[in-house]
Amino acid sequence: MGSQSHISTFLLYLLSLISWSLVIGERCNGKEPIIFNFGDSNSDTGGLLAGLGLPVGPPNGRTFFNEPTGRFCDGRLAIDFLCESLNASYLSAYLESLAPNFKNGANFAIAGSATLPPFQPFALNIQVSQFLRFKTRTLQLIKKDASLGSSLPSENGFQEALYAFDIGQNDLSHAFSKNLTYQQVIRKIPTILSQIKSAIELIHQQGGRKFWVHNTGPLGCLPQKVAMFGGKNVALDAAGCLSYFNEAAKVLNLGLRRVCAELRAELHDATIIYVDIYAIKYDLIVNYSKYGFESPLMACCGYGGPPFNFNDKVRCGQSGYINGRMVSAEACKEGLRFVSWDGIHYTEAANAIISSKILSTNYSQPPLRFDWFCST
Repeated sequence: MGSQSHISTFLLYLLSLISWSLVIGERCNGKEPIIFNFGDSNSDTGGLLAGLGLPVGPPNGRTFFNEPTGRFCDGRLAIDFLCESLNASYLSAYLESLAPNFKNGANFAIAGSATLPPFQPFALNIQVSQFLRFKTRTLQLIKKDASLGSSLPSENGFQEALYAFDIGQNDLSHAFSKNLTYQQVIRKIPTILSQIKSAIELIHQQGGRKFWVHNTGPLGCLPQKVAMFGGKNVALDAAGCLSYFNEAAKVLNLGLRRVCAELRAELHDATIIYVDIYAIKYDLIVNYSKYGFESPLMACCGYGGPPFNFNDKVRCGQSGYINGRMVSAEACKEGLRFVSWDGIHYTEAANAIISSKILSTNYSQPPLRFDWFCST
């Protein structure tokens, strides 16, 4: 009876998401929704694969695309569901050279990206530089051949576009992986925030006026982190997550919220939406059974079994030697409902619920609908 209740709850959330998609799709007033996204693997739709040729092999993509697409997920990411809500195409990676579709914008997000250190491959400021090149080249091409305007954004399109940011998780993750103390990690946060603020200011100088900013999720709840950094003397919260990792994420998010408020005060002609992704994801983990999930701190695809099913030496879809024995990190059976896909990233099922909560506007400040940028 309990499992049927969980399934029913999940179906209600999917129906809610579908209904939002239909409603929002009708509210763009015939305009072409254009999104430019900047971030890391949470929203990378193939950038790492296109840019460095690094394979993101099976079983990634098995649930929806039926093949790997460069996404670190069994199916769709939150950004994919948000595009669906606008009846827009999925965002093509900026670096994709074979049959990209830039009609609805471009995705500059690359797995592993952070804000620091700047000027490293695919750091946030490099992604913004790539956008500036994309914009300049696009307008040059349209000027030479007006017919290209049907497949590329116009100058007005760049002004009316939504500029989305989802970055910062790797800054904290990289810092903790270097065995920095909690206080040393916290001291890095002002510089992280300054990079995000500078990126928004630069795009504003280029005519961008509509911004969508995700804060970072509960880093200490990722199976990877609990498996690698947990222990007898490590403080865990009530959900079993690493307390000091999550506290660092909260400090970053508080600062990011203030940055968004500062930008609203400074950029009077801009609209800046701050979205509390942390609250959405933490609720999903704490109340996992309510949403029909099981084992919220265990990866679907990994090696090692309960409680985390994660081993950094053999990640999802890979094989390798552990204690002299060849082993493989395989995915759980299809149909089983996990929050975490590979110990670091969320499953499509989790992303569907995350997206439905984003679309609800209950976690947005100010609480504008996601389609506001293309319906006015």
